[in-house]
Amino acid sequence: MSKEFDFFGDAQVSKLFDLVLQLGADLHVANTRVRALEMLLIRSGAVKPGEVDSFIPTAAEKTTLDHNRDEFMARLMRIITEVGPSEHPLREQWEEAIAARKNQKAS
Repeated sequence: MSKEFDFFGDAQVSKLFDLVLQLGADLHVANTRVRALEMLLIRSGAVKPGEVDSFIPTAAEKTTLDHNRDEFMARLMRIITEVGPSEHPLREQWEEAIAARKNQKAS
């Protein structure tokens, strides 16, 4: 990590800070979208107030939700485990992620 981007003097602390920032940004976006969607659904009468809180997913829906959770956690773990300078986007993990996606699409 270059000194320009090393605000804390410790690479591990900087990675943790990156993780917290990523979590905060993702959480804000997700909460805003969920609340807006719920408000629109209630406004249209498609959902009653409180109905979202009692949602129980089907097996297929649970699989989708679990997959989304796993992808989210993988993104967060990449921040902690990344190798090389964080100021440029071409990292060792980027190549691994691209290869993994190609293998998933081929399957």
